[in-house]
Amino acid sequence: MVDNYLLELKKHFGHESFRGVQRGLVESIMNGRDALGVMPTGAGKSVCFQLPAVLFDGISIVISPLISLMKDQINSLSQNGIPSAYINSSLSLPEIKKIFSNVRAGRYKLLYIAPERLDSEWFLSFAKTLKISMVTVDEAHCVSQWGQDFRTSYTKITAFIEELASRPVVSAFTATATPRVREDIVKMLKLKEPEIIVSGFDRQNLNFEVRRPQKKFDELISYLRDKKEKSGIIYCLTRKSVDAVAEKLKNLSFNAAPYHAGLSSEERHKNQEDFIFDRSGIIVATNAFGMGINKPNVSFVIHYNMPKDIESYYQEAGRAGRDGAAADAIIFYSGQDIRTNLFLINNSQDKQYSSPEEEMYLKSLERKRLKEMDLYCNTHECLRHYILKYFGETPQGSCNNCGNCNSKSEIEDITLLSQKILSCVYRMRENFGKNIVMDVLRGSKSARIKALFLDKLSTYDICKESKEEIKTVMNFLIINGFLELTNGEYPVLKLGKRANEILRENLKVEMKVVSAKKQEAITAEAGNQKAGKKLTAASSNADIDQNLFAALKALRYKLASTQNLPAYIVFHDSALIDMCAKLPRTKQEFSQISGVGAQKSEKYASAFINEINRYLLEQNS
Repeated sequence: MVDNYLLELKKHFGHESFRGVQRGLVESIMNGRDALGVMPTGAGKSVCFQLPAVLFDGISIVISPLISLMKDQINSLSQNGIPSAYINSSLSLPEIKKIFSNVRAGRYKLLYIAPERLDSEWFLSFAKTLKISMVTVDEAHCVSQWGQDFRTSYTKITAFIEELASRPVVSAFTATATPRVREDIVKMLKLKEPEIIVSGFDRQNLNFEVRRPQKKFDELISYLRDKKEKSGIIYCLTRKSVDAVAEKLKNLSFNAAPYHAGLSSEERHKNQEDFIFDRSGIIVATNAFGMGINKPNVSFVIHYNMPKDIESYYQEAGRAGRDGAAADAIIFYSGQDIRTNLFLINNSQDKQYSSPEEEMYLKSLERKRLKEMDLYCNTHECLRHYILKYFGETPQGSCNNCGNCNSKSEIEDITLLSQKILSCVYRMRENFGKNIVMDVLRGSKSARIKALFLDKLSTYDICKESKEEIKTVMNFLIINGFLELTNGEYPVLKLGKRANEILRENLKVEMKVVSAKKQEAITAEAGNQKAGKKLTAASSNADIDQNLFAALKALRYKLASTQNLPAYIVFHDSALIDMCAKLPRTKQEFSQISGVGAQKSEKYASAFINEINRYLLEQNS
């Protein structure tokens, strides 16, 4: 039996088979069923709605939040011979009118629009005249107040769909959504008996790590020392930090560029293009950078400061290793990051709220997600598993590819210290935050402690451990349900549901710890292990001719430059590696290369075959 979907997949996208859950989503949509796909960054979400859009009779509308995301998608579709267009604020009125004319003439299969466009009466009037086969909502988590990036413009989508002449298939896609956010997406978009497919969130090629450097910039330079030929992203919380880090890196001859909302649009565009086109190896940015960036060869993402929530972190970290090669996702953690994040949450000017009550509610959710992020940075358990459990999965065993799993920890009995902490929280009537509790335990003589008569408590000055040691145990107790930290603007410690297991049932409490001396050895050993893992992960190109690979990369760059495109839009590295391995000599052989569809075969076969023949001839002469 001929598999028509696979034939169309190869013809238009150059892939011999579907990845993961792609097929299930494509089949559901083609059967006229609404669908929600939750797939991690790099898992191939776009194929799930682009292939059906090609096969449907009418046009499909894709609602997408960023200009850069639309532009990247349209460039890729164009290279695959799929007619499509976008409408956003970057276009002039004559350009928009021309696109409308082409849409009416049936020249496009996909039309990308920004959600704000749905407010326009003239766009709705225009849409009512079209045969719309599907409406796709990309970055669908933006519709949920429980998500990390709620946008009020996304709440207009359902009303827009209901105004259309006939209801199309509705599909929604996102990379990061907890079970609660998934429920919200279905409810807010009014999906009808949708096929909900959640791909595994695990990105096995990413090495997750949390570091606590005394001097962050020194740690960064130490990491980057052998990465000058690599491409990476460094995220900072503030514009000031972005500028400072980028400038220091440039002064040390690193090819780095800044990106944040304080730069002019021209400078932002140039710096982003330089990074995408491989003219800059490193981009230093706030979280304003990244959505819609499909650059496959990013080998590291470093968060110079702790991000605001796990959803944002996983999405940003997922921009590393999209080509499947081993990559690093590292957080440089410090307590100051929490205070900075809280300040940004409480004083945010970037968001519009419909009422003071909504503002208070949404900011409380942000503080709750920040608390979860802080716990991730302080857990001694597997970092990968912590993330997967957050998104509703139940991982087993150790991942052996994160900073915690690769550390050589010792088990320490923390029962006595746990009892002291819980007793102190109880004596303080569960009404104070971490720092005050630590001050009481360590016998602080501050004026505030004395004014509140906290120095009279039986738990005053009963701990000789450092603040860092006490805080580490506090975080362990919170993560494991013995303590709770409230979500208010000023979080306070309360006894958790399991507190009595320690206070009354004499539970023995043990925690994995790593001594400072051992940590130094671990860091050095991890570097060696990582190098070995990278060789393993890159085994697919270990046996190819590296000089031929370099020649094909140079040709790809030349062909992309003449079209003003990033090199990866022409072909990913994986396609070039496949060419080096198979050495195609005919167009038929070239069409079998991974990522080569009918359009790309027609357009590029001769150039790459000639380059391969030229190189082989030189080698044999």
